[in-house]
Amino acid sequence: MASPLRLLVLGDSIAYGTGALRADDTLGRRLSAALTADGFDVDLHVLAVPGAVSADLAAQVRRAQPLDADLAVVVIGANDLARFLPPEQAAASLAAAVGALRARGTDVVVVPAPDMSSVPFVPPAFRPLVQAACAQLQRRQTEVAEAAGATVADIGAEVGRAFVADPAMFSGDRFHPSSAGYGRIAAALAPTVVEAARARRDEAAA
Repeated sequence: MASPLRLLVLGDSIAYGTGALRADDTLGRRLSAALTADGFDVDLHVLAVPGAVSADLAAQVRRAQPLDADLAVVVIGANDLARFLPPEQAAASLAAAVGALRARGTDVVVVPAPDMSSVPFVPPAFRPLVQAACAQLQRRQTEVAEAAGATVADIGAEVGRAFVADPAMFSGDRFHPSSAGYGRIAAALAPTVVEAARARRDEAAA
């Protein structure tokens, strides 16, 4: 009998599931459900911390070490943007976290920062500036993550359009995703996560 797929979810409040009405609506649970539907027995560990910035990934990775995870999903960047942290600093922290996970044999899927310009309370006049800042961080995150051996899930544009089109994607605080929002994010992300799990399984069977 095959061992369970040990799945980590690292990062910030989106990775943790803040705003979801039920635990089953959170990103980690939804990704586990997608993997289960594809035939995997999943052992899920959510180590994400609401409010985390990229520099906080180091502590999460240390907590993950005893788990010897097969696959880690890293969702980070929103708080770096909200706190105006330098993109190079954020990218360096992400690169270090991915490198540490890969060194322990864990496959990694990185979800770059969301487009914060879609957040309802961002004034329209500032949205182009916010969008440009987000795009800059997303580019650097993608570059360093791929260089460190991660797969990057380029879902930002697709998810961003959904959040702009439907206010119900946001929870009551108008900042975090709602249960419906997490459903949309998971639907966009699941194919990349499932493909990463399949590739690992196939490599182990070869």
